[in-house]
Amino acid sequence: MTTIKNPVLPGYHPDPCIIRVEDDYYMAVSTFEWFPGVQIHHSKDLVNWRLLSYPLTRKSQLDMIGNINSGGVWAPALSYSDGLFYLIFTDVKSRMGAFKDTHNYLVTAEHIEGPWSEPIYLNSSGFDPSLFHEEDGTKWLVNMIWDFRKGKNSFAGIALQEYSVEQQKLIGPVRNIFKGTELKVTEAPHLYKRNGYYYLITAEGGTWYTHAVTVARSKSLFGPYEVDPTNPVLTSNQEQLEQLQKAGHGSLVETQDGQWYMAHLCARPVVDKKCILGRETAIQKCYWTEDDWIRVEGGPYPQMEVKAPELPPHPFEQESNEDDFSDKTLKKYWNSLRRTFTEDWISLTDKPGYLTLRGGESMQSTHHQSLVARRLESFSAEIETEVTFTPVNFQQMAGLIVYYDTDDYVYLRVTEHEELGKCIGIIQSKHGKYDELLQADLSLSTSATKLKAVIERQWLQFLFVDGKGDWIEIGPRIDISHLSDDDADYIRFTGTFVGMCVQDLSGQRIPAHFDYFHYR
Repeated sequence: MTTIKNPVLPGYHPDPCIIRVEDDYYMAVSTFEWFPGVQIHHSKDLVNWRLLSYPLTRKSQLDMIGNINSGGVWAPALSYSDGLFYLIFTDVKSRMGAFKDTHNYLVTAEHIEGPWSEPIYLNSSGFDPSLFHEEDGTKWLVNMIWDFRKGKNSFAGIALQEYSVEQQKLIGPVRNIFKGTELKVTEAPHLYKRNGYYYLITAEGGTWYTHAVTVARSKSLFGPYEVDPTNPVLTSNQEQLEQLQKAGHGSLVETQDGQWYMAHLCARPVVDKKCILGRETAIQKCYWTEDDWIRVEGGPYPQMEVKAPELPPHPFEQESNEDDFSDKTLKKYWNSLRRTFTEDWISLTDKPGYLTLRGGESMQSTHHQSLVARRLESFSAEIETEVTFTPVNFQQMAGLIVYYDTDDYVYLRVTEHEELGKCIGIIQSKHGKYDELLQADLSLSTSATKLKAVIERQWLQFLFVDGKGDWIEIGPRIDISHLSDDDADYIRFTGTFVGMCVQDLSGQRIPAHFDYFHYR
């Protein structure tokens, strides 16, 4: 028996929306402040997946300069109708406190790999929008409603409004079709139609260990919606932390032979309910009861291994985890913070065979960081790079970073010191508090410096190559459990990245050249 082994998208891949178009399966996941916007993954068998494309690749489609941590692209919803792919997404500009500025947009493409259109603005009444294509050709947007008023339920229900393809805007009345269940925090709506029922799939319980997938149905698109008497249909067993946690935010897909599966987010804690990889994506097998309710096989708790559909196996050749920067374009797994890849700060041609980054703003900036990174996708990893960098003052630094957001990161960096000259040291930000993890930086005598990070669950050890060519441990064994959604005093939603960065706080924008980046 072929099995789906969960999570199918390990590491930071939250809020999956899955569809099938003929024999191809596609999943869109959230990317938040990381650019390009929205990852689309592809499968032929629900077992093997590959990163296929990013729809939002231009500043005209997505301008995130200044966006807050865990802002940006929330909960993309992918659908297909009339020969077009539709992608709905939210660009979150503010989210802390009473108010949330959540702008919802639509882009389309004839082909899943693009080109994707310029965005059409829809509304800003809440987040997690998705598009339902009715059999009569009409199209309907659903999104949760955010209510900022004191004494109100902030998650105020699910709004439904018609979308006009001809006018490229929402039209007609806005209806609140579902106020949620006693689990509350009702979000992530998706509509499906089967056997005369409209099924509303929502996430409830909050995107935490109490997260869940709930179902309601109605004979009318406009409701009223009857709540599934066995809700939630999917949630996690908090007594078994070795199993998938935070299960919620589900979407459904039907296979070619009529089987049903649910994609959902999940997480795996490493210590004290802290998940350094962020929220991941898993798939569960489902079935329909005789009275037309959907159930998760073996549920309501998610399974680590699930029976796969009887489809021909289709593994993909994955991009190499060893990048020597000899290609003309970046590998797909590379991301930047908030800004597009433009020649004014990043280049593969300035020094052929190297990735050149020009010094940008500090690690706490939400505007113009020169940082290129990829997701940490396993609990054990070894990351290595070599940087050629000639700083002239302490405000210039470059190196290897393990990064969650502007508040939480650990950074092995090369810089200049008035007395030591060129040197190497470790910077840490924990909960926004700056620290230096060596009593004094160590002097360097070489123009190129090899750097390494070894991660074992919540522990990180940095190394570098000394003048004799030997790998030397530098600094203490560092607890990186603060690089997680769960360790801040406010809610956040991304995951740990590993990568390269350069800062020039003097404004001279001096470059650093990275010879390779190996992720094992």
